[in-house]
Amino acid sequence: MNANIYLDNAATTTARPEVIEVMVPLLAGGYNPSSAHAQGRAARAALDEARAAVARVLHAAPREIVFTGGGSEADVLAIVGAAKARAADGKHVITTVIEHHAVLHAFDVLEAEGWSVTRLPVTGDGVVDPAAVAGALRPDTTLVSVMLANNEIGTLQPLAEIAALTHAAGALLHTDAVATAGYLDLDPAHLGVDLLTLSAHKFNGPKGVGVLFVRRGTPLVAQIVGGGQEHGLRSGTENLAGVVGLARALELAAAERTGTVARVTALRDRLAAGIAGAVPGTIELGAAAPRAPHILSVGFPHLPSDALLMALDLEGVSASAGSACAAGSLEPSHVVAALGIAPEYATGVLRFSLGRSTTEADVDGAAAVVGRVVGRMQTADV
Repeated sequence: MNANIYLDNAATTTARPEVIEVMVPLLAGGYNPSSAHAQGRAARAALDEARAAVARVLHAAPREIVFTGGGSEADVLAIVGAAKARAADGKHVITTVIEHHAVLHAFDVLEAEGWSVTRLPVTGDGVVDPAAVAGALRPDTTLVSVMLANNEIGTLQPLAEIAALTHAAGALLHTDAVATAGYLDLDPAHLGVDLLTLSAHKFNGPKGVGVLFVRRGTPLVAQIVGGGQEHGLRSGTENLAGVVGLARALELAAAERTGTVARVTALRDRLAAGIAGAVPGTIELGAAAPRAPHILSVGFPHLPSDALLMALDLEGVSASAGSACAAGSLEPSHVVAALGIAPEYATGVLRFSLGRSTTEADVDGAAAVVGRVVGRMQTADV
């Protein structure tokens, strides 16, 4: 087996040394930020500074930052919490067919409880047409949720246009931005969103901690009740070490964004060219649309993605068949199915996702391994 080439950063990243460094003291001696004694006050100060640091990156107010147990929880709080807070204004909500399962299942919950849900299609490149949003908005629409970048194929959504339409109709706009930290501008004012979700482990922070930006004045019903932490929106003793690690990781990702985007985009394009040269007949999903720089989705004709992944893993290359949260299914992912690509490609789609530690040697090595693996599988299938 070769040395491992990790190209599954969209599933998770490893925590940076600088992040671990600030977390360790709090893991060893962190106290409850809600306690009134000296140790509790010190914990509260650390929590407040982490909240302020995240707010600075997002150009938000600290009061607008809510820490959660991860991106999925933040999505559910945003969607179910906002819909229920505005139930008296209307019970129609809108999303897209390519959202993360945390978003899709949150809308399923609302639908089961009596909300009317519109799920918008996308183009063959995985982009929502703002005209489709305009056509779906109704007087009783209270919430729209459209992701910033798709986690499987990387396509960016026209949020600014969607925001203008949504707000003109009197509805709130939520975006799942989990796949984008360190790669895109996350200023909610620039994006035009009222609610924005992040998850630390996608940008070299710890697992099990996330952020929900809640624009001042946005109504929200808490989904986890108890002690009233996080401005009364998310009860439970805060994961202090995780929150501080998240804040440090986000600061670093934001500070390095310009250089990271240029470097990773070049690496992604180099990998795409290498795979196309090694395996003629592949397709690159979403290639005609604006994309996040770190995600490359490739379709291989007449080859099953599970067998491809296993063979690549044996050769030391770690990739993914679409979203890691949907692993284990032999059917095309809901994202791939929504694109309407040819059936011979639909079950042979792999996602290669790059990160801050990815090198030219990694992408060149991966392309070579893909060529060998696909060549063997095609020969065996003849």
